[in-house]
Formats: sequence, C-alpha cells, structure tokens
Amino acid sequence: MLAQDEQVRPVLGIRTSRGEKHIFVDLATQTLSAYEGDYLFMQTPVSTGLWGKTPTGEFTIWVKLRATRMSGGSGADYYDLPNVPYVMFFSNNEVPASTGFSLHGTYWHNNFGHAMSHGCVNMKTTDAGKLFEWADAPVGQKNGTTITIYDSKSV
Repeated sequence: MLAQDEQVRPVLGIRTSRGEKHIFVDLATQTLSAYEGDYLFMQTPVSTGLWGKTPTGEFTIWVKLRATRMSGGSGADYYDLPNVPYVMFFSNNEVPASTGFSLHGTYWHNNFGHAMSHGCVNMKTTDAGKLFEWADAPVGQKNGTTITIYDSKSV
C-alpha cells in the first residue's frame, strides 16, 4: 500500500497555487504578512506613516514598478527620492490611485518596525524585492493582489 503524500510540490518548475494571495499590514505592530491561502509566504517588519497617515482598509495593487522617483511634502517635510525600488501602488474606491500610496523598498533608513514614512509602507529592499516578485499586478479583468491595512489595537 502506498502512502498518500499531502505536500504540494512543484512539477518541472511549475509552482502549484496554494490559494489566493493576500498581504496584511498591521499598523500597531508595524508588521507585514503575506499569505497564499493559509501558507505564510513571508513576514517582515515595516515602517508606515509617521508624517502622513497610512490609509486603512482593503486595497488592490494597481501597478508594479521596478523603480520610480517619489517626491512630496513641503518645506522641511519635502522629500525627493530617485530610484525607489520595488514599488507596488495600491488603491480602492475611497483611496484613489492618484494619492500615491504604495509598498516599496527603502534605502534612506533602516528603522523598520517603527513608523517612519509619509504614508507609504516602507520595507527593507531585499524584502520588498521578494514581495514584488511574488505579488500580482492586475491582468485583464483580474485584480492585483489584495492588501489589507489595519490597526490590531483598534480591532
């Protein structure tokens, strides 16, 4: 009698899906967790909004850019950052794409686990690259990967 192997394994380099991809960002713990179904793909500290509020709710990735320039703020709060890596912009009906919120790599600080951003979700560049390769951009009628941003202290 043969034992049944319950593990999901790639066949000839083709990855078998474990379920829907979903990214969770907890503002209270400054932690990002990415799941594929019940499988935890990665968990990492992040830095969310200190000078600007990171929006809460359920979003989808609307575009992925390998790198882009980000600028904003004014006066002493002004920033101009070239080549921000692994940018995944997200939006929903209440937070339009034009507001510019994203998950992205960060080369200008290493204080992850503490609020440090103008509203985006800052990540270590290596972690952002890993997430960027895993997460889906929208294709045809299929939305990009879902992102839920919440505050576990408020739940």
